[in-house]
Formats: sequence, C-alpha cells, structure tokens
Amino acid sequence: MENWHCLLLLCTLSLELSSGGVTKNDDDIDLVSFLRNVYPELLIINRDFEINSVEELGRPGDPAIIQQTKDKPVTQDTDGAAGPAVITKDGQIKGITVDKAHVFYGVPYASPPVGAYRWKPPRPVSPWHGVYDASFPRAACMQFCSKAITEECPKSVSEDCLYLNIFVPLDVDLSSPLQSHLPVMVWIHGGDFIAGSASKPLYDGRFISNFTHSVVVSLEYRLGAFGFLVSGKDPHTSAAGNYGILDQQAALLWVQQNIAVFGGDPAKVTVFGESAGAQSVSLHLMIQSSKPLFNQAILQSLPFSIPLKTRHDALKLGKGFAKQTNCSVSDFVCLLSLTPQAILAAQMKTSSKILNPFRFLEVFETWGPYIDGELIKEQAVTAFQKGRWQKEKPILLGTTSEEGVLFAYGVFNKPVSTVECTVYITAIFKQHTLQILHKYLPLYRDADHRNMLAQIVTDFVFLCPSRRSARAGTAAGSKFWMYVFDHVISDRSVWSGLTFCYEHSCHGAELPFLFHSASVANFTLSPSEKLLSNRMLCYWGAFAHTGDPSSRSQQTTFCREQRLPIWPRYSDTSGFLVMNLTVRSHTQAGTRNHICDFWDQLGIY
Repeated sequence: MENWHCLLLLCTLSLELSSGGVTKNDDDIDLVSFLRNVYPELLIINRDFEINSVEELGRPGDPAIIQQTKDKPVTQDTDGAAGPAVITKDGQIKGITVDKAHVFYGVPYASPPVGAYRWKPPRPVSPWHGVYDASFPRAACMQFCSKAITEECPKSVSEDCLYLNIFVPLDVDLSSPLQSHLPVMVWIHGGDFIAGSASKPLYDGRFISNFTHSVVVSLEYRLGAFGFLVSGKDPHTSAAGNYGILDQQAALLWVQQNIAVFGGDPAKVTVFGESAGAQSVSLHLMIQSSKPLFNQAILQSLPFSIPLKTRHDALKLGKGFAKQTNCSVSDFVCLLSLTPQAILAAQMKTSSKILNPFRFLEVFETWGPYIDGELIKEQAVTAFQKGRWQKEKPILLGTTSEEGVLFAYGVFNKPVSTVECTVYITAIFKQHTLQILHKYLPLYRDADHRNMLAQIVTDFVFLCPSRRSARAGTAAGSKFWMYVFDHVISDRSVWSGLTFCYEHSCHGAELPFLFHSASVANFTLSPSEKLLSNRMLCYWGAFAHTGDPSSRSQQTTFCREQRLPIWPRYSDTSGFLVMNLTVRSHTQAGTRNHICDFWDQLGIY
C-alpha cells in the first residue's frame, strides 16, 4: 500500500515542481503546509538540531560573553617566569612551554572587530610596548552552545576574537638565531560557520607539531551573523558578508609576515581544515588574493554539494535577520547598536525560520560564505571541475566512510518511512528523484529509511563530488592524494551522547586521530588506534614537509617507527587508489565507484 502512496505523492510533487508552483523563491508559499496537504502524516524536521559533530559544539548553556579588552595583556617584566619569547613586527610575545611543545596562545592577527568595525574587513594589529602574554587561550568568536556533543563549549566568547595559537617543537631554540625553518600547518576549524574554536582541546596542535617537526597554527574567525551577515551592497553603509573568510585571509597574511620568528617557513605553508574549515580552504584555493599565502592544502570532509548562497539569498537571510532585531535592514546604525546577545538571538531565530523541506540542504548551512562576485565568484565544485583554482598546489582530499549518518539522524529524530523519504528526495532532487530512488531503494529494505538518506548524503554531498573534483584535477596535471577514514572509535564518549554515531564513522570521526589529542581531550585510544593516530599525523606531516604524504625524505624518527604503508598519488595510472585509514590502513580502489559514476552522469553537483 505504501508503494501506491509513494507513486501518487511523486506524481503530485512532480506536477507541482514542473509547473513551478512550489519552487519559486516566494515568501508567501508555505511549502510545509503544501506537503502536509498531500501527505498529512509528514514527519516534522527537527528544527532545533544544528549540524555539528565531534568537532563542533558542547555542553548546553551559554558561554560567558567577554567585552573587548581595551589594552593587550602586556607586562613590562621581560625577566619574569621562563617561557619562550619572540619579537614579531607588532611587538614582543612570551608564550609557555608545555609537554611536547612551546605554545603561544591568543596571538592577535587583526584589531578587534568591535563597535563601528563590527561588520568591516579585518584591520592590522596596533603595535604594543612591553611583552604580550601569550600563555593562555583567548575567547572564542561569538556563538551559541545548544547541544551536548563534546565535553565542553568554549569557556568564553567575544566579538574580540581574532587570535591564533602557535605550536613549536620543543627542540627549536627560539632564544638564538634560527639556522633552518620548519614547514607550517595552518588549521581552520569546522562548525557549520556558526560554532567551533581554534582552542578546543580536540585541536591541540602540540602533538602534530612535536611528532612531525612542524609549526602548527590554529586560528579563530568570525562566525554566524558576525562573520557572514549581508544587509546590502555598499560595504560602507551595510554589512557586505564574507568577513569570516577575510579573517582567515588576514591570519594567513600574518603567518607570512611573522611565522619565521617562531621557526616556521613562510614559503612552506599547508592550510588544512575539516567540514566548514575544508570549505574555507577550498575557497582560498579559488580566491586570487589568497594565492601567495600558502603552498598546498588538505581538505577533510568537504561538503562540496552544499551550495554557497547567491547574493539574493544572502540578502534575503539578512532581511529576515534584521526583522528579528526590530531594525530596518537598511538602518546600519541600528544594526551596529545591537548587543552581541541580541545578534545571537536573531541569528538563531532566523536560522530556524528559513528551514523547510524544499530547502533541505540549507539545514546544513544557514550562515556562511556567499558568492559576492568579487572575492568568491562561483561554487567550489564548479571551480574544481572547470579548473578555475590554483592547480599547481598539491591537494590531500578525503572523507569519512559514513559522513551522512550525523546529518540524517540529527535532522530526523524519528524513523522515516518510504513516503516521507520520497518527499525529501523530491524536495532536493526534483526531476531526478525516480532515478535516485531506483538506484537506492532496492538496497534498503528497512521500514526506517534514515540509513538510505544517510548514504545519499555521504555520496552526493561528500564522497562523489570529491572524487569528481580529484579526477578533474589529475586530468589537468594536478597532484592529488585521496583517503577514506573508515574506523569506528572504541571510546564512545567522544560523541557525548550522539548514540547514532557509536557504531559509525561519522562526520568528524578522524579528528581525534589526526590531532592525537586523547590525553588532553579526555578520551582514550586502544593500542591499535594509537598506531592509526600516529600514522595519520605522520602522513599529514610528510605532506606538509614534502607535498607527498608517502615521502620518507624528511621523516622524523617517530614517523619512521610507524612504518607507514605507501600512499600512491590518485591517478589513472595507479588505478585511482585511495588510502583506507583504519586500524590496518591500506590502499584500495574506490568501493563506491559504481555509485559515483551514477552521480557523475546525473550531473547535478
């Protein structure tokens, strides 16, 4: 009987979609009501869920909001407690020596974006006198903590948040002239462009730095409405958006100008990021002004098929935001006068209002970069397929094996029937729905179709467009290495209650292994998992040193002891082999090539 329902529903939806009756960008049309008229038992999307994973959010409750620090924490006592000290172009900085590394926390890379500078591009740091205290992390950028997903939210948040952390191997003597410089790895955190922090214990860079002999930098950037609000076109009289991306660019420029005094080589910079961080890295690979700021890139779990907003859609979001604040979208003075708390509240309300099944993919990214025509000119998946990116730069690219589980089970908190599944697939894929159902439905016999939806998200959003981009790049002569992370962590506490990830390699599952941060992030790894972790950070380190994760030429003693399996370049001559990162890591042909061939032929990335 359900199959008949399915067919009837599909016919009705197809007629409406083909007539344009429900797809036009119209505030008057209530698509949820339309769907309920067709099928009254339609499941309600869990609107309170925000797409976050092991890397993104934490304890419920609001972190403390810190106002701008009027003066940098500077002390005149240059002969005080022992700690590594350097002189940057802006002034002297003293850090702290911890187990495994010298660390400089909370180093300012731009002036605070507060007051009249709230929605303005980042400005250079004002030099200071005395010694800047870099012994403790600064506040994270403004965000709202709503779900228990990791052990902690940021302890404090602030608009004054444009800082970075630097990790230097212990054997680098910063008190004497440096004879040689180490490769630099710059980490851009994920969090759906609304959450996350460079200072999360999960991202502690001391272990990668120490074991691979590289300088690791992690940066904060403006999030949510603070980083991405668009209220008009004129940047002088409105918020023009993409400030979070400009922040990242400013941090990369700071690295070019200052990292040498920390022992880093500005001519050997690898930018790496996961999820929204990987999206950010992909944009810097397309942005001409970012080109001289780094040499190669690592893209972890890049959601290629989640589209960046058009200017029209970004402005529509901005108008909805302004409405929630009781400011006119054209009244920039009113918007600038809002408290940080009021902006967060309006951001949350706007996010929940625009979600509906016909904009299903926007559930995953309400706030974020948009195509402004100047800084960002097109979708990343288009740029990579057309060769409009910095093709001379080596790329390491990969996904987890079950990216979509977090999304499907997070958004749908109850079982999804065949009929409901058809609704959502039709909402996303329109005229391609029948082909997709024909491909996937026979493979999933359960009454609950969330597993099927999860696999479609994995394939369509992450895996297959990554494969397509890598193949287009290799055909044009670019160097790619591909991986799939395919291990289920034994310590379930890393998921903090996300039970549906306990038996899966969810979005973000590789992060505890890459950063080797178990000892500081309160989880444990088994002996075989420690070997996987060691190998992963050694692959990433080898890539930073040489542009090849399989290179042995500049390996540390630690990495030589890990006996890394060979990781061949992704190319047709090697059979397009992918590294399967698991407790017995090995190369393999893509296990879902037939499915990705199907998506490639649909041509809808």
